[in-house]
Amino acid sequence: MNRLPLLDPEAWDRFPDPRQALAEPNGLLAFGGDLSPQRLLAAYSLGIFPWFGAREPILWWSPDPRCVFHTETLRINRSLRRQLRGKPWRLSVDRAFEQVLRACAAPRTHDSGTWLVPAMINAYLQLHRLGHAHSVEVWDDEQLVGGIYGVAIGRLFCGESMFSAESGGSKLALVALARLLHEMDFPLLDAQVANPHTLGLGAVEMPRAEFLRQVAQLGRKPGLVGSWAAFTPRLIQPGAGN
Repeated sequence: MNRLPLLDPEAWDRFPDPRQALAEPNGLLAFGGDLSPQRLLAAYSLGIFPWFGAREPILWWSPDPRCVFHTETLRINRSLRRQLRGKPWRLSVDRAFEQVLRACAAPRTHDSGTWLVPAMINAYLQLHRLGHAHSVEVWDDEQLVGGIYGVAIGRLFCGESMFSAESGGSKLALVALARLLHEMDFPLLDAQVANPHTLGLGAVEMPRAEFLRQVAQLGRKPGLVGSWAAFTPRLIQPGAGN
């Protein structure tokens, strides 16, 4: 950690230039500080996000390249449409943020941990209560079968995590969120670091310099702070031709 800047706990809006992040591990920028709403919102507005494990200090990242979804192009593809056939699922926004968050935090295997440690869970719950963090939920009757959540900064949406309790649940939540964001003039959905799963869903890699340029532009636009629950009727429906 001696190569990394230590964030001043009193200066919540001061971060190193993201272009100074390490190449290995890719994007590691700084450590320390806190997870206050002010610091988190300042970080996201600079293209920086927290990511750390249970026995680590708070670590801050800005990788190069950056993984993003273009909200205009994300659709329900043929494979997902087949998965959804005959399923009476429905969608909602900000109805069950905490349930989605805790489902994302659950270990994916019996021996795996989670990056969503209690401090992170509490931080995102606070952002949600303040109207900056949002979720899309997928329901089978009253059973939550999928969801995604993230943080809105201006007209940029920073996706954090998604989960499926049934096959296709997270994919539907992602596509529904992307289509809603496109309608609301959010052109980018940040997915942070690429992996085969996100790339297979339609994400692309963007050079960090271009991502930071777009973050600066989108972050200055008027945001939509507060509950997004009223936008639920504008979501795509599983059986619709989107």
